[in-house]
Amino acid sequence: MESQVRGGTRWKRFAVVMVPSVAATAAVGISLAQGALAASFSVSGQSFKVTAQKLEGTGFSQYGALTEGYTLTGGKATHPVAVSAFKDATIQKMCQSVVTPNIPVLGSVTLRLTAGDSSDKDRQVKAENLYIDVANLEADATFGGIDIGVAAKDANKGPGMKGGKEQANPFGFAQQADTALLTDVKQTAWATTAGTFKLSGLKMSLSTKNKECY
Repeated sequence: MESQVRGGTRWKRFAVVMVPSVAATAAVGISLAQGALAASFSVSGQSFKVTAQKLEGTGFSQYGALTEGYTLTGGKATHPVAVSAFKDATIQKMCQSVVTPNIPVLGSVTLRLTAGDSSDKDRQVKAENLYIDVANLEADATFGGIDIGVAAKDANKGPGMKGGKEQANPFGFAQQADTALLTDVKQTAWATTAGTFKLSGLKMSLSTKNKECY
C-alpha cells in the first residue's frame, strides 16, 4: 500500500524518521519496572544531533563507510560517514535530537531524548557493541593504546566491522585504541546501533520549538 500523502508529507516516512519515539514508547514498561531501557535499537533515516558530557569507551575502532538515509520525500540518499565503534561505552548526560520540518499545522517538530544525567556511573547510559555513523564530530579526546593506519578488517580491538548493509572497504584506513575518553561531545550522525543500550533516567519530549541538543 502506498504511503498516504498530505501536504507533501509521507506519513509512513514520518513514522520512520521518528523511530526513536517508537523505541522509547515500547520501552515504557521496562523503564517503569527498573528505571532503565535495556534493548537493541537503531535510529536512522535522517541526520540527528547527539551531545554528551563524557563518553568513556573500551575496545574502540573507527573506519570510513557509506550509509543510506532518506530524503524528506521518501527517496534514498547515500552519505559518507566515519563509523565509531566501541565494545563497551559509558555515557554521561547524553542528549539526542532530530527535527522533522514542514509537518502540516505543526510546522517543525523536534524529538529530544535525554538520559544518564548523573555523576553515578551506575545511573549513566551503558552500551555494548555500539556503532555510530558520524558525519561531524567535536570533542576533547584521549586515547590509550592507539594504533593508527591499520586496515579496517584488521582492527581487532573494537567489536569488528558492522556488517549488514554497511558499505565499507575492509582494506581501507582505520584506527583503533584500547580505551577512549571523549568529553564535551557534539556530533551529527546518520545512525546509531547497539547490541545493548541501557538508558537510565530516560526522558523523551516532542516540541514545536527548536529544542535541539545544540
